[in-house]
Amino acid sequence: MRKPSAPRIGLALGSGSARGWAHIGVIRALADAGVEPDIVCGTSIGALVGAACVAGNLDQLEQWVRSLRVQTVVSFLDFSLGSGLIKGDKLIEFFRRHFVDRDIGELARPFGAVATDLQRGREVWLREGGVSDAVRASIALPGLFTPVLHDGRWLVDGGLVNPVPVSLCRAMGADLVIAVDLNADLLGRHLKPGPARDGPRPHAPPEADARADGTMARLQHSMSQRLLNHDSGARPPAMLDVLASSINIMQVLITRSRLAGEPADMMVTPLLADLGLMDFHRGDVAIDAGRRAVEVAMPQLQRHLQG
Repeated sequence: MRKPSAPRIGLALGSGSARGWAHIGVIRALADAGVEPDIVCGTSIGALVGAACVAGNLDQLEQWVRSLRVQTVVSFLDFSLGSGLIKGDKLIEFFRRHFVDRDIGELARPFGAVATDLQRGREVWLREGGVSDAVRASIALPGLFTPVLHDGRWLVDGGLVNPVPVSLCRAMGADLVIAVDLNADLLGRHLKPGPARDGPRPHAPPEADARADGTMARLQHSMSQRLLNHDSGARPPAMLDVLASSINIMQVLITRSRLAGEPADMMVTPLLADLGLMDFHRGDVAIDAGRRAVEVAMPQLQRHLQG
């Protein structure tokens, strides 16, 4: 039972593409410690996980995420030759059918998502209307997902302007904000060899794991259009690597700038540098990293709550 004087807790779930499955682990670990946020806000993948949490679909989402394989991820890639590589219709239609399909005002707790007005470069707070529509706009990563037309404005990923939506949590009435930053350790990750990956995923034999990694490698290779530099013998970075690294740089620097002016009361920073832009099939790794990050930060949160 919450004390009358207890602060209203806001949870700000940041952007980070496939790394966003770590938010599931964060929410689980907070719940295990008896911490239930009163307000949930999300940017990009943080909006998707946050919506499932507030709607009571987190168990179902986690089960689905842990079952994902490369083949499943590829099946959602409805390629487009327009303003993004992926239309996103398949993913959002699946999300509507299996997780959340209601009005934001009908959710059990206040929820908000962040998107970006592509024409004006302004931050847009989505706090009304359909949950799935808000999530689709918030995850529209430029160059990857096509933009979304909303109230006469073309909207793209909120990570362009507010990767960790602390300000939205404050505006919605949060007294104490727990912020989850998925991009703290990513600079240069895609342009240098990363650490060894974890072992084979649970429920999949080693040969299946190898086939899955090979499938994703071939997909990224075909999308990247790699070219060999015959003069130096060096292979230039692939298109997807350049895109991912550019997004990482942008989001890390914007996050630092926003958090300097709008600091959270508690920062949770899962270590996720080994997860790539499209590694949605590695949900087990991300969820575990989210849990570990909360365990590290928990003494700080307990001091805030006790104070």
